[in-house]
Amino acid sequence: MQELETFYDVMRRQGISRRSFLKFCSLTAAALGLSPTFAGKIAYAMESKPRTPVLWLHGLECTCCSESFIRSAHPLAKDVVLSMISLDYDDTLMVSAGHQAEAILDEITAKYKGNYILACEGNPPLNQDGMSCIIAGRPYLEQLKRVAKDCKAIISWGSCASWGCVQAAKPNPTQAVPIHKVITDKPIIKVPGCPPIAEVMTGVIAYMLTFERIPELDRQGRPKMFYSQRIHDKCYRRAHFDAGQFVEAWDDEFAREGYCLYKMGCKGPTTYNACSTTRWNDGTSFPIQSGHGCIGCSEDGFWDKGTFYDRLTTIHPFGIEGNADRIGGTVAGVVGATVAAHAAASAIRRAGHRNDDQGGRE
Repeated sequence: MQELETFYDVMRRQGISRRSFLKFCSLTAAALGLSPTFAGKIAYAMESKPRTPVLWLHGLECTCCSESFIRSAHPLAKDVVLSMISLDYDDTLMVSAGHQAEAILDEITAKYKGNYILACEGNPPLNQDGMSCIIAGRPYLEQLKRVAKDCKAIISWGSCASWGCVQAAKPNPTQAVPIHKVITDKPIIKVPGCPPIAEVMTGVIAYMLTFERIPELDRQGRPKMFYSQRIHDKCYRRAHFDAGQFVEAWDDEFAREGYCLYKMGCKGPTTYNACSTTRWNDGTSFPIQSGHGCIGCSEDGFWDKGTFYDRLTTIHPFGIEGNADRIGGTVAGVVGATVAAHAAASAIRRAGHRNDDQGGRE
């Protein structure tokens, strides 16, 4: 197998200092949610392991995943594409076209059999033999199966590849399906979102390069380090939710106060993603911070779950439909009942002791 340069080799060739390299490793560890001690392991991986060949295919999609990916700040997308991995095929970013571009697929799949990663953006349509998505004169479905045959693992970028997204929404005339419905014999890492957060995308790649394994996945196949908590769990408006303080209409006084957007259809309580912690645009903001509720774009079938402004009706936590006074009164009542029960139990125990003492004296 042809040898590839390591990440560190490429950085040295580009004139990057050792100090800057180690700083990069520390930032990458932080972006992955790892402790500072892992920076050394990341540095070792970058110095010793060859860059991983990656083939990035596009099916039915809008290219929003690629647009998000190239805006990553930790690490920078250029460092990922030019140094950490060997991005050999991506019809959005590469210079090659036509027969020259398609020849790259045959070359990489043959030279690096079993050692390359397949990244999929978008999904394949099954209706009419896949003719709704044609790549180089052939159905994307055919290209997907051919390239997936000898790959090491598959990354399903975005909700299109992970769940089907808008293409698979009812009535789904093209019979578009997510990647895992077509490829069933390869490990698949789902990175949903419409699009996914840039640092989540580059973070998954950095993890796989560093530890030479896929990250720990949840039961739906998503990396736990980015999809283990609901947006609601870390939302800065959570205190208003628990206090029963909600926006009632767009741009009302409660909206200007930054109250919870639950009643305006926010799907944060049922959506698993890192938006409220990692945020977007180099950690600048995320939709809820901008005054718009979460639409649940990283969840399966979000296009078919009613409008984005339909209020969730199955969430009944502490503060729903209440206010701070009512919740405070409830808590006080619970505490009062507990105190009363404790006092009654103590009185019974004291009475029992008195009876025992009297019996002993008789």
